[in-house]
Order: sequence, then structure tokens, then C-alpha cells
Amino acid sequence: MNYKDVLKEAKGNLNKSCRVCPICNGVACAGEVPGMGGKGTGDAFKINIESLNAHKLNMRTIHDAKNPDTSTELFGRKMDMPVFAAPVSGTTLNMGGKFSEEEYISWIISGCLAGGISPMVGDTAVDSFLTTNLDQLEKQGGNGIAIIKPWENASVIEKIKLAEKAGAFAIGMDIDACGLITLALAGKPVMPKNVQEIREIVESTKLPFILKGIMTVDEAELAVEAGVAAIVVSNHGGRVLDQTPGVADVLKGIAKAVKGKVIILADGGVRSGADILKMLALGADAVLIGRPFVVASFGGKAEGVKSYIDLLKSELKSAMVLTGCNSIKNVNKRILY
Repeated sequence: MNYKDVLKEAKGNLNKSCRVCPICNGVACAGEVPGMGGKGTGDAFKINIESLNAHKLNMRTIHDAKNPDTSTELFGRKMDMPVFAAPVSGTTLNMGGKFSEEEYISWIISGCLAGGISPMVGDTAVDSFLTTNLDQLEKQGGNGIAIIKPWENASVIEKIKLAEKAGAFAIGMDIDACGLITLALAGKPVMPKNVQEIREIVESTKLPFILKGIMTVDEAELAVEAGVAAIVVSNHGGRVLDQTPGVADVLKGIAKAVKGKVIILADGGVRSGADILKMLALGADAVLIGRPFVVASFGGKAEGVKSYIDLLKSELKSAMVLTGCNSIKNVNKRILY
């Protein structure tokens, strides 16, 4: 499937909830929450793009990286490249409502698995959405990760058990959703957590636990103290707090502090194979991509998702050739200008 055709179809199917801009940078949709935009001025969404774009790659062509290996292994699973589809949910509230949550998430899961990467499924103010997402994950062998909102601990643990039953191979919580306006509008009790509360959740499951929404070195260290297996350096796509720095601005310092103690994932402004490579060079072990997967699914269903993944693989491999990286393990800060 031609990815340009996917984008054309998506523009109509998203019913103006997303304009499918040539560059997905948060300018046209600023302040549109609910919707696909960033909160308030939209600057926290926009700065993710700008901060990542500010990093440039050193081109090198005298080397033997002729056929780079883009694969990696995380949480005991091998993937064709270090990319996860981020846990984006809420078709009715955020994505124009043309397709159901069941249709959307089934396309995300099957497209990701066909493309050799792992999907993450999410949680929303609508309780049935998580159940729907987990049902679809279970139907496709449980080959994915469930990310749960920071409800009261008893509710989080209850939902973890549902994810375990569905066969998810890792579990997480997007703790930054404690400030998500869409949940506040629905009267849902989400909240910040202290270290002991996070530890209680971590210890409730034998699965690797991911804490999503870390933007400072001190909180990365607190996450390590709480016993998590992985963190996601993320400002929730700029949807929870206006005026944060970009993920690429804070990632290097966080990686310096906790690299090797936890798996480091990064989520914010990744749009291309070159962007993936930059995040890895800044210290991430893998990245999450959100909005572009929504566009790909609304524009071409599972086939559209796979076409976007294939494009990313091609771009990543090309960028690795032209920066002298034989494998993902070879990617480091020397490739950054």
C-alpha cells in the first residue's frame, strides 16, 4: 500500500480531529484537547518536534556498515526495529469518531505484528475501551503491552490482572496522565503516585513494569528506586502540561543517570527513521510513536499501519548506513553533530 494514499485517506476519515499535516508538529491542532493537539498553547507538543529536529546527524561513508541490522530485543521479545506503537486510545473523543475503538486497535495490533514490532494498548476514561483493547490483544496472541492510567492503586492492580489474563508480555502505567484533561472532564480519579505506591503496583505483577511519563533526572532515579523495569521519557505528547521542555532536551541527562539500571524508552516527536536514530544516540533503548500510527490506521487500516512501519524500517536502515552503524548496539552519541 502506498503511504501517500494512506495519508490522503486518513485526512477524510479523521473528520478534522487531525489535519494530517505535511509535518506533524502540533501547530494546526494547538490547544485541541480533546482532539489530537497539545494542551494550552500547544508548545509542549511543538517543542518535542523542535528539540529533536535541533539534533543533527554526522554523515559517515568510510566504513563497513553496508547492511545494518535494525533488530533489537526488549522484554524478552525480538523486534525488527526498536519501535513500539504508543498506547493511544479514545476514537470517539479524540479521533473524530468514524471508526470504533475495536476497529482501530485491531488494525494497530495486527499491523504492528505484521510489521515485526510490538503494539502498546491503552486505557481511557471509558472503562470498556481497555477491555476492548485487551480482548483484541488476546485474540492476536497477547503479543503486546498494556499501559494503564494512574487510578487508585486497587483499580490499577485490578486492571493489571486483566492484562495478564489477556497475555500481555509487559505492563505499564502512564503516570503523567494524572493531569489529562479528558479524564478530568469524565470525573475519573487519576492521581500522582509516591515511590511506595508505585512499588506496590510493581510488586503486584511478575511481568516487567514500565513507568511512562518521566521528564527529570530525579524522577528517573525515583522510578529506579520503585523497582520498575523500564521508563518512558515522555511529556504525554504535550497533552498534559503546557510549557515543558522537549523529550530530546531531557533524554541525554536522564540516560546518563539511569542507563543500565532500567530500560529507557522515549516518546515525543518521533516521525522518521532518522528521528529514531537520534533518540537512540541520545540514550534511548527504543522509541514509542503515537499520532502517526493513528493516521496510518485511519488511512489504511492494518495495511496502512504496516506500510508506515515498512517506511520507518527503510529510513532507519538508510540512516544507519550513512552514519556508520552496523547494528542498533553500535548507535551512540558519536553519530550526533
